[in-house]
Amino acid sequence: MRRGIVFGFLLLLGFDIAAQLGFKYAALAAEPLAADAAWLLRVAAHPPIYVAMLGYVGAFFTWMALLRHAPIGPAFAASHLEVVAIMPIAMLLFGEEFSWVRLCGALAILGGILCLAADEAHGPA
Repeated sequence: MRRGIVFGFLLLLGFDIAAQLGFKYAALAAEPLAADAAWLLRVAAHPPIYVAMLGYVGAFFTWMALLRHAPIGPAFAASHLEVVAIMPIAMLLFGEEFSWVRLCGALAILGGILCLAADEAHGPA
């Protein structure tokens, strides 16, 4: 059971990362941003937007399956690991800059997930 939950979270993380990368690539390809039909057509013409959509659909179904077995508090916190995981990927692929503030934020997210998981492991007081 525990292995399945860990696998599910890794799968969720993969779907979320795929969605974020798909959106980023589609946004870059559809520049300049405009609220008109031509811009929507530019977005629709780029395959990364479909990767993003599939990522969100995959994440939705994975999340629904996880919620059947995982406690909601730690599960919700762990579902935000993509915020931490996407940072180094964005640095490599898009040249986004490193900052100490981002690193501190990532560490705070990881710390919160660990605290919730530890609390869940000890059960109710």
